[in-house]
Amino acid sequence: MFIATLIAAESIAAGDISAAADRLDIAGCQVEGWSWIEDGKAADIRFASDVAAARPALEGVFARTDIAVQPAANREKRLLVADMDSTMITVECIDELADYAGIKPQIAEVTERAMRGELDFASALDARVALLAGLEESAIQRCLDERVRLMPGARTLIQTMRARGATTILVSGGFTRFAEPVGAELGFHRMIANTLLIEDGRLTGKVAKPIVDATTKEVTLLGAIKELGIDPMATLAVGDGANDLPMIRRAGLGVAYHAKPVVAAEAGVRIDHNDLTALLYIQGIAPAEWVAG
Repeated sequence: MFIATLIAAESIAAGDISAAADRLDIAGCQVEGWSWIEDGKAADIRFASDVAAARPALEGVFARTDIAVQPAANREKRLLVADMDSTMITVECIDELADYAGIKPQIAEVTERAMRGELDFASALDARVALLAGLEESAIQRCLDERVRLMPGARTLIQTMRARGATTILVSGGFTRFAEPVGAELGFHRMIANTLLIEDGRLTGKVAKPIVDATTKEVTLLGAIKELGIDPMATLAVGDGANDLPMIRRAGLGVAYHAKPVVAAEAGVRIDHNDLTALLYIQGIAPAEWVAG
C-alpha cells in the first residue's frame, strides 16, 4: 500500500482530491480511497501499485500544493536528521555574520554556489571563514539576536516528533555558536556543527577540523539508525543545499525544503509551498495532535 499526500499552501477542495485520485487511477496506481488529514488543507490518497507513476501524475496540477508519495509502512518516522541554515532557520548564518564585517556580498555568492553543488563544501567554508579573520567575537551574539529567526513550523515539527518518541538531530555545516542555541530552543536531542576558532576576542579566520560536511551528515544519519536499532525506512532527513544530498538519499524519506534545484531534483519529496509543518502532514499527523512547543 502507498499513500499520496496533497498539502495546500492555501486551500484545496474535495473535488480537487477526487480529481487527483482519478489521475492516479488513469496512471495505473489502483486507488483504494482518500481521506482528509485536515479538511481543506491536506489529504491522503491510498493506492496499491505503480508508485513511480504517482508523483508525475500529480505534480504541478494543483496550484501551490506540495505532493508526497511514499509507502504506507513506517510512515511515522522515529528519527529526524535536519539541516539548520535555510531549513530550521530562515538565514545562512555565515552570510549574516559577514554583514557585520562589511563583506556579505562576497561571502553570500560563494555560499550560494556551494549550496548549488558548484564548489567543494569544505574548501568553500575555509575560504569564507578566512575572510572573517579579525571580526570581533561579539558579532556572533549580535547576529544571533538580530538576524537568526526560526523557520515557520520548525518548533511545532520538532516538539511534535519528540513528544511522539522520535529522536531529532540537528547537523549543520554552519557553526556551533548558532546551532547550539537554535537546537536547544527548538528542542533537538543533539546538535552537531563546526567550531569557529577565536583568540583574544576575535575570529582567527579558521574553523576546527574535521569540518562538518555532507559526509558528516550522512554518517550521522547512519550512525543514529544503528544506535537506535530502527528500520532505515523509519527515518526522515530534510535540507536545502547540496551538502544535504547524501543524507537525503539515505533516509527512508528524504525531503528537499525550499531547496536548490540540484537537491529538489533528487529528493523523494519536495516542499516548495508550505512551511515545516508539512513534514507532519506527510507523516499523517493531524493538527489536533501537534505540540506547539
